[in-house]
Amino acid sequence: NGKGSTAAFLRAALEASGKTVSAYTSPHLIRFAERYRIAGAVLADSELLALFEEIEERNAGQSITEFEITTAAAFLAISRAEADIAILEVGLGGRCDATNVVERPLATIITCVAMDHMNFLGDTLRDIAGEKAAIQKPDVPSIIGPQDKAAMDMIAAAATSTGAPLYRAGFEWSITPDNQGNGGTYHRGERDMSLPPPALPGRHQLDNAATAAACLDICGLSGVTDETIAAGLREARWPGRLEMITQSNLVALLPQGWQIWCDAAHNPSGAAAAAAMFRTLATTDPRPLHLVIAMQNDKDCEGFLEAFRGLVASVTTVPVPGESRMHTASGLADIVKSA
Repeated sequence: NGKGSTAAFLRAALEASGKTVSAYTSPHLIRFAERYRIAGAVLADSELLALFEEIEERNAGQSITEFEITTAAAFLAISRAEADIAILEVGLGGRCDATNVVERPLATIITCVAMDHMNFLGDTLRDIAGEKAAIQKPDVPSIIGPQDKAAMDMIAAAATSTGAPLYRAGFEWSITPDNQGNGGTYHRGERDMSLPPPALPGRHQLDNAATAAACLDICGLSGVTDETIAAGLREARWPGRLEMITQSNLVALLPQGWQIWCDAAHNPSGAAAAAAMFRTLATTDPRPLHLVIAMQNDKDCEGFLEAFRGLVASVTTVPVPGESRMHTASGLADIVKSA
């Protein structure tokens, strides 16, 4: 969890430093082309289609997965644009991910490892962390966000075996939240850097922001200063992650005083982060919280719902038409009742 948010903080801070940035992230929220921000601009659909056609012709009918062809398009687009930095978000795991072909990146980052995609990555946190740790490279700084001990131990062992210099949250660097729990202070050795409240809400986003700041601090790029990092954290945008919807047809239908929040959490760890923010809000805001959810049928629905126990006034389950991997609304409702 947190890969996309950390990438968003990185991109915003680098752009605030005057850098031109290309970024490849997944999944998209609305338009497929959102995955490709090349030299600061989202690719046009026509440009992306041309890339896919070029790759399909070169591939000449050989086997290729959707993520492989979309990643190939990212590498082509990035290679043909003039940018200072490229940010690549791993799609699934790390060891066998299509993005894991860059032999010597400037740095690698591993954000919070959680139980997810167990059918591909393994049944334990240690197994999953091992898959993620395989993006580490010899002599390339490896920045590690806050982790469960089992995950951190596995990542550290893999870094030692690989020869990657290790910078772990809680060890080589740390973040101390301020008294209000919004911003905080980043520490590395004798170095302190004040971090403002991140633009993305939730206590977990301070960890993601600090992980991005740690990467930029350790890389020591010219033009990147404490001030430009702070500006990026304040300006980062990453829709669909605890986003309060302020403009939509739905908002116009709400009674006065209601809000709509949208979040893409889909595992117990993500649910816990979202629920923690709403519990914090509830200390000063007495309004009830109503949960509206859809969920894929390979997700841990019970674990997800556990985070909201005692917090929500109601749960409404909805279908996603045309998606075969989704729970039906009635099937998901049965899970909610039993939970």
